[in-house]
Amino acid sequence: NRVGCAMLIGALKEMETKHTIYAVFTVQEEVGLKGAKTAAFSLNPDVAIATDVTIPGDSPGIERRKAPVFMGEGPVVVMVSASGRGHLADPRMVDWLKKTAKKHDIKIQLEVGDGGNTDASAINFERGGIPSVPVSVPARYIHSPVEVIDLQDLQGAIELLRLAVKTKPNF
Repeated sequence: NRVGCAMLIGALKEMETKHTIYAVFTVQEEVGLKGAKTAAFSLNPDVAIATDVTIPGDSPGIERRKAPVFMGEGPVVVMVSASGRGHLADPRMVDWLKKTAKKHDIKIQLEVGDGGNTDASAINFERGGIPSVPVSVPARYIHSPVEVIDLQDLQGAIELLRLAVKTKPNF
């Protein structure tokens, strides 16, 4: 997704860290998460963050109770995707991002989603389990040429990634 790419590029441009970072732009997420599987197996990272978009509850035609995140309220840390059939984020990764956000006054949203999936689902199952978590930006009209986001949400996601990688999750 283009927003996920913009998020990653934005974070990389401003990133200062002593850790080795692999930035991977994958293919075929919507047809079996194939690019993420290959990249995760090949790189075997200690942890992974998948960048993506998520459907907000303030989108036309979407029931708020089915999408409890909103545009303009900050980036989204996805704890569960596809009603648990997809990804269950590693709690240590979620805690790491929550602590980073709190320390730097970055407003975030937490999502337990009933639809959609991200590359984190595939990464999580490679090499015996790579701790992973998706960070998303609420977006209307995903997979279309007219996706709509709140630029403040994107900037918050960039800051969250940039600041989080200065530290490591506590494992």
